[in-house]
Amino acid sequence: KMVDPTLAEMGKNLNEAMKMLEDNQRKVEEENEKKYTRKDIPGPLQGSGQDMVSILQLVQNLMHGEEEEETSQSYRLQNVGEQGHMALLGHSLAAYISVLDRERLRKLTTRILSDTTLWLCRLFRYENGSAYYHEDDREGLLRICRLVIHTRYEDYPLEGFNVLYTKQPVIYISSAARAGLGQALCNQLGLPLSCMCRVPCNTMFGSQHQMDVALLDRLIKDDVEFGKLPLLLVANAGTPGAGHTDKLGRLKELCEQYKMWLHVEGVNLATLALGYVSSSVLAATKCDSMTLTLGSWLGLPAVPAVTLYRHEDPSLSLAAGLTSSQPVEKLRALPLWLSLQYLGHDGIVERIKHASQLSQRLLENLKNLDFIKTSVEDELSSPVVVFKFFQEYSKRDQTSHAAQASTIQHPIISNEGHIYDTFNQWLGEQLAQLVPASGVDVVELEDEGTCVRFSPLMTSAVLGTEIQDIDHLVDCLKMKIPVLTSTLQLREEFEQEVRRTVSLLYIEDLGWPGLGVVRYNYHSDEKNDDKQEKELEKINTELLKKLNELESDLTFSLGPEFGGQKNCVYIGMVTEDLDVSELVETIAATGREIEENSRLLENMTEVVRKGIQEAQLQLQKANEERLLEEGLLRQIPVVGSVLNWFSPFQASPKGRTFNLTAGSLESTESTYVSKAQGTGSTPPPTPTSSLAKQRLPGQKAFKRSLRSSDGFSETSSISHCDDLDKLDQRPPDLSPGQEQGALEVERAEEQKEAVQAKTDTEDIHSDQSPPDCTKAEDQASQR
Repeated sequence: KMVDPTLAEMGKNLNEAMKMLEDNQRKVEEENEKKYTRKDIPGPLQGSGQDMVSILQLVQNLMHGEEEEETSQSYRLQNVGEQGHMALLGHSLAAYISVLDRERLRKLTTRILSDTTLWLCRLFRYENGSAYYHEDDREGLLRICRLVIHTRYEDYPLEGFNVLYTKQPVIYISSAARAGLGQALCNQLGLPLSCMCRVPCNTMFGSQHQMDVALLDRLIKDDVEFGKLPLLLVANAGTPGAGHTDKLGRLKELCEQYKMWLHVEGVNLATLALGYVSSSVLAATKCDSMTLTLGSWLGLPAVPAVTLYRHEDPSLSLAAGLTSSQPVEKLRALPLWLSLQYLGHDGIVERIKHASQLSQRLLENLKNLDFIKTSVEDELSSPVVVFKFFQEYSKRDQTSHAAQASTIQHPIISNEGHIYDTFNQWLGEQLAQLVPASGVDVVELEDEGTCVRFSPLMTSAVLGTEIQDIDHLVDCLKMKIPVLTSTLQLREEFEQEVRRTVSLLYIEDLGWPGLGVVRYNYHSDEKNDDKQEKELEKINTELLKKLNELESDLTFSLGPEFGGQKNCVYIGMVTEDLDVSELVETIAATGREIEENSRLLENMTEVVRKGIQEAQLQLQKANEERLLEEGLLRQIPVVGSVLNWFSPFQASPKGRTFNLTAGSLESTESTYVSKAQGTGSTPPPTPTSSLAKQRLPGQKAFKRSLRSSDGFSETSSISHCDDLDKLDQRPPDLSPGQEQGALEVERAEEQKEAVQAKTDTEDIHSDQSPPDCTKAEDQASQR
């Protein structure tokens, strides 16, 4: 039974608050659909206080208000679990415990700190160790550096930087360590960057992600000869990128030789809690200090990181900030103290074991996949699995390259690394989107390039990754591999086809994950670059629109939002049944059609403008001739009416019609005489692409028909039967006279169709005033 009612109320309020924050099934108001609302703008503090529900609702809106869909952050909140609630409760309890009297607070904090340190040292096989709890995972290493400085420089508390100046300290860090770690240490310690030495990894023997021990030995000897003091070595038990472990045993021997401090960090330290531990990781138990990040390993939110260390002088630990005499600072361990008790020893080991089983399950499946290259340190137990898509050049379709072997080396070979980086970047993003519970991400390695990383110790406890998620990940990977291989193979063929096409320009973009980039090359005699650029943009934009209207499985786009080429058509991933020649020919024909239509419109506009001007001059001249024929008296208003009544003046209406097809002005006298519009020349056919490829029902564009020999013979037989049926359905043979009559009927039908297709004309009448004398009229064609 709960004795303290305050603790009971605290737990109740925490449960209610977490339920409200984790309720993602709320209805989104219309005002929250906007990106910027009044709630996002800071305002003054309200005079009257608000209740707990209103404040939590505000927090919920700030957390999820701008999210258009469920993201990984909201998904993590749903998987906090009871152990996460215990960690969050620890922060509330720490605030409550801090108001106790000093003696009771000292006893309670000492018990919490002692229990947590003892549990962690036994759990991770680190005997006789002390613990420092910190929020920033780099803070522990920083305090260790201060401890070592106080230990190696006895006069440092009195003389300060003068001691460091006479004998410069050196801190050694692997080149595979976290980015910016060395610079952050130097900035916090007040040391120049020359005190930081980056040790390269192996280049010839061993893992390319392990520190080169022989080279480190030479670097230390050189520093000693120059009067420097080797101070500390930072090693990795699981590098941030590939998850490899340094040779900790040999590094420990080297540190003992030069009286250096060995600090170890990395995700593989979590496996120390398992029954079976690899010898390389087990050597970390002999190091001088190690940093553990239990929050990500166990899925505990807001718990501190822990740095375990061994040192005999408590005064130096206090001077370095590893221990504190303030009881409130010792309460940092309270969330972790509660969570470890809730999980228990078996629960902690089970979570770490489950993460290791997930990585082994994925590694076993990857071994059976072609074109997948893995990079793991130990195939029997590797908590981190790094893999990438890789297709050796010798395994590709050598038939397509046989003809090129004697000519030139294809440029894609020299740029192979960049293309694989782009493809693996796309692969990692696709897998993370298809299987978000897997927690895979993309990592950049120095030697392997861009790879896909699966580190379940850092993600599985938070995301709730299960075995079926790994199986789903492998299934998605199997679906993407044929797409990658086909695109990589057809990419070269696409480049060759585009370069052979006159009107197309191939754009080299190694950062585009797809078939390639093409631009319709617009040729113009226009000297104005801005106008030519606008016309180029107009044609390629219309080309992209036309291609997207086709029924195909391809994706056409303008490319990436940032860093892409302008006025280009980007083609995405493709399958093996793509007909590259048809695709390129369709792009070229569509571009030519758009260009011809654009030029036809421009020419028609110019012709119409000149025709109107010419018509105005001719009609003005016709009006002057009409005045001379009618005489001056007929122009007087009253006299002219009387004269026209006694002696009417018969004049045929004169006008002009503009033939758009011929681009010339014609008289309308024949039209008024015959009461029908005359026939002109037949308009030219509209330019269209010559690609009228027959496709089967349901077959999409750009698909290459993959038929075997049997299928081809069967199709040929069917086609032959169809031809015989067509021969049987032909009309009987006609006599010479009947045949001549049929030809005349056919010619008459052709003339009728030509008359119906007559171009619209503009009829301009002379009875209008010269400025407004042009008028376009559409008349139906008549025989």
